[in-house]
Amino acid sequence: MPLLVIFFGTTVNFVYSQATSQENLSQEIQKLTAAMARTQTQLEESQRQLDAMRKQLSELQRQMAQSGANAATQSASASSSSSQAEPEATSAAIQDIRERQAMQESQIATQDQSKVESASKYPIKVTGLLLLNGFVNTSAVDMAATPTVALSGSGSTGASVRQTLIGIDARGPHLFGARSYADLRVDFDGSPASDGSTTYSGYNANAPWLRLRTAHAGLQWGHTEAYFSFDRPVFSPDAPASLTAVAIPALAWSGNLWTWNPQVGINQDFGLADSLGIRLQAALIDVGDPSLSPPAPASGITTTTPPNSAEESRWPGVEARIKLLGSTGNSNNDHNHIGIGGYFAPHYSSFLGHGFNSWAGTLDARLVLPARLEFTGNFYRGQALGGLGGGAYKDFVYKRDPDSTKYYFRPLDDVGGWIQLKERLSERLEFNTAFGIDNAFAKELRSYAVPGGTTYQNLSRNHTYTGNVIYSPSAYLQFSVEYRSLESFPVIGLPARSNIIGLGAGYKF
Repeated sequence: MPLLVIFFGTTVNFVYSQATSQENLSQEIQKLTAAMARTQTQLEESQRQLDAMRKQLSELQRQMAQSGANAATQSASASSSSSQAEPEATSAAIQDIRERQAMQESQIATQDQSKVESASKYPIKVTGLLLLNGFVNTSAVDMAATPTVALSGSGSTGASVRQTLIGIDARGPHLFGARSYADLRVDFDGSPASDGSTTYSGYNANAPWLRLRTAHAGLQWGHTEAYFSFDRPVFSPDAPASLTAVAIPALAWSGNLWTWNPQVGINQDFGLADSLGIRLQAALIDVGDPSLSPPAPASGITTTTPPNSAEESRWPGVEARIKLLGSTGNSNNDHNHIGIGGYFAPHYSSFLGHGFNSWAGTLDARLVLPARLEFTGNFYRGQALGGLGGGAYKDFVYKRDPDSTKYYFRPLDDVGGWIQLKERLSERLEFNTAFGIDNAFAKELRSYAVPGGTTYQNLSRNHTYTGNVIYSPSAYLQFSVEYRSLESFPVIGLPARSNIIGLGAGYKF
């Protein structure tokens, strides 16, 4: 009997050991299988990235070949029309080919560089623009290095590097069949407003130096994109070209609705033909207050950053745009387009005890014209657009009744826009001239004007003429000379004017 017990116990222990070994082996096999699956996924992602880079290189090589063929055709036509002009035409064509090839070789070299790898093992790319600006203002302006309003007084001269940009671009994994991406841009122009307010999300950032400019993250399918961002509104997609107005975009507060605000949106493309298409865009937006908004009333609860008037309404703003896409306009793959947009956002001011609506209708276009010309423009008509960069810095005007201590207020109607004409003489050299105007209705503002108040309080119309030359000797260097004429019209008093000469020198990395 004891022998039988010993034999039975030994058998049980042996079977248990075998089962345990098989279980451990099964776990090891599962771990190895999971590791192989992860490795396979990373290899597939790397292969997709290599395929994308090969496609980009092939496209650049095709453009180089096409440029050479076009230049050769032009040279042959010139030689047949006049034998005397043949050397000059040939020399010009050869020079144009060399410039295009130099720029494209720089772009190919940039694409061929090794990318920085993030902790998630997906590649990221660090970019930036080290920018030096010099300026001469013939009369007083609100901000010497980045002026937007002309004032009465003497001028100024100086230099700044605070418009320097730093950016991060990232590509992530494929999710739900879509490609994921993210990017971030910052500069060094953050500073509180002159009146001490720090609630304006785009223009007066609550930071002494480093400032968040834009940010994007989203998923891209073949014809659909879902995203969230901190950027200019979707109904104002373009901006005038400038190397001296970067921290605050060119023609800001003179017709360019530019302010950066949080948004969540979706884009959907529909193809009509080989060269035509329609893009539908819709988003929710949280619009910040302009810097002249009155402070919130005192209460028992103290917050460092009180909610803005759009947030106090407890409803998000909505924006939409329909864009008709045309053929590719130039070698930068910029498409001709015409867009119609709209915007609506409820607001509520606890200081005034009133609510009001902000709205706008917009029209924008970019058209490539003959003789290497390109037209770009954006136009709007709306109400309470101070939070978007219009309305003469104001959503509304108000005054207090001394007898009843109540506030009377009125949302300001506004109309404005900007146009730019660009001429690309070559891949290295371009000329730009532009005009922009923002006009809050003076008849609405006049009865609320503040005698002896600031220029911003009484400002009714602001417009700017500008012209610049941008020269890029390589893909990494940029130089510019710019002239601006800035005129600001208060509803009380004489207008102020300032001529501005700016110099820009940038190194892209």
